[in-house]
Amino acid sequence: MIRLINNLKNDLAEVWCYRHLLRMLVIRDLKTRYKNSVFGVAWSFLQPLGMMMVLTFAFGVVNKGPSTLPHYNVFVLAGYLAWNFFSASIVGGTGSVVSNGALVKKVYFPRILLPVSAVFSNLANYLLALPMFLLVAVVSGHPLALTLLLLPCAIVVQVLLSIGLSFMLSTINVFYRDTQFILDLVMLALFFLTPIWYDISTAQPFHALGRTVDTAVWLRRLNPMASLVNIYQDLMYHGRATDLDFWIRTTITAVLVFVAGYLVFRHYSPRFGEEL
Repeated sequence: MIRLINNLKNDLAEVWCYRHLLRMLVIRDLKTRYKNSVFGVAWSFLQPLGMMMVLTFAFGVVNKGPSTLPHYNVFVLAGYLAWNFFSASIVGGTGSVVSNGALVKKVYFPRILLPVSAVFSNLANYLLALPMFLLVAVVSGHPLALTLLLLPCAIVVQVLLSIGLSFMLSTINVFYRDTQFILDLVMLALFFLTPIWYDISTAQPFHALGRTVDTAVWLRRLNPMASLVNIYQDLMYHGRATDLDFWIRTTITAVLVFVAGYLVFRHYSPRFGEEL
């Protein structure tokens, strides 16, 4: 444990020394994403806004969304913004090392900057989209609660989770390029298993092997984003603070994923140059 803390401390110190490079990588990712785009950075909120309209129509009109959820579009947007941040971070982080192969082979810099920059660039997108959420809530007549002030806590937990998964998946992707193809299928499955357009508390239990399984509990256990989206919806839509024990469990999960991903990345990163 002491060795892990010392290694992490040294790597964080090195990242701080290369903070200008991290900033350049984040800016480069943002510029590349919106290059030759008519609306440019406006897509950071136009895309979630469009998806909110599609999901609201599909599950609130066609399929008659839950009648217990007034201002259903606000509920959907609160969950989808968090999901979009997570999904884009994981996909970008997974390919971050391979897509920068030439840089890795030619120049020395802390390799952890690559997946971290992918997450940070999507964090910037998320923050740019938040004012749109506030506008949609106000226009819809949905009250804004003081629990929004706890939003930075949820964001920090999600950043830790996203960086940890990006560390792990970007490492695997260097050695097995099938990773990104498999990831597309996994992210699609997770999208439907994350309570974006439905309240997780309404999930019906099911029977398996003669036992009754609590769907909501297992969705949270097997899918960390289900817990995080639940927290975002509590803070942004329901206007209530999620129970402290729920926060603690979700945070511990994110920290464990971060540490595991960091250890894997640190162990295999010296071999990246020869594999790329």
